[in-house]
Amino acid sequence: MGMEQNGGGRKGNKEKRRQKKLSPVQRLYETCKEVFADCSPGIVPSPQNVEKLTAVLDQMTPADVGLIPNMQLFDSDRAPIITYLHLHECDRFSIGIFCLPPRSVIPLHNHPGMTVFSKLLFGKMHYKSYDWLDMNIDAANANDLQSHSNGLRLAKLQVDSQFTAPCETSILYPAHGGNMHILTAKTACAVLDVLGPPYCDPEGRHCQYYHEFPLNNFPAEGCRVVPEEEEDEYAWLMEREKPDDLYVVGVSYNGPKIAKN
Repeated sequence: MGMEQNGGGRKGNKEKRRQKKLSPVQRLYETCKEVFADCSPGIVPSPQNVEKLTAVLDQMTPADVGLIPNMQLFDSDRAPIITYLHLHECDRFSIGIFCLPPRSVIPLHNHPGMTVFSKLLFGKMHYKSYDWLDMNIDAANANDLQSHSNGLRLAKLQVDSQFTAPCETSILYPAHGGNMHILTAKTACAVLDVLGPPYCDPEGRHCQYYHEFPLNNFPAEGCRVVPEEEEDEYAWLMEREKPDDLYVVGVSYNGPKIAKN
């Protein structure tokens, strides 16, 4: 028994030394492989795994992925062009970085069946997010709210705040945490995103965009389930095509490399 314990200790120490030698971006990749190994659409990683991945992302810096704020990608003259740096994608998860010049906007969109971890590496960003209204609060009116003729659906505001790096990683889940969000760059910003699983049109994980309308634009429907004093916490969302003024350009990632195995 004593020999087995010593052997286990040696293995544990060896693993710790290996982890210390990994670059931050390699550690991120290895952690994602572990966290999303047994996940599928709509299946959220365990709380322990969420905490593990969040801890890695919380420590990530712009230098870890080869970025600095004064790079041409973030030049204010490029707005509204947004650049996406692709680090990795498989059927389980994807890792990428959105580079946003000042005043650029990623419009309101969803993440169907996904758990999303977002780390603001640098900059100041306004973040607004919604979840669909939980129809269990008023089952008698659920059909009315989901199917009236103008195609609107009621959503509850989750976050409407400004964040400045360094800040903690934000997490959204398939059905809560602000699955639909809009990002507005107040300064040059870089956002490191981990999606599990990634978007996939053939599997039904299509990026859907939305218009948002104040609740009082359609008061007859909204008042059925929302108390008057809480109306500012809700909005009507309506599906839309991808906005014509959204410009996202894919560019090769040239930061520290990931050894994929």
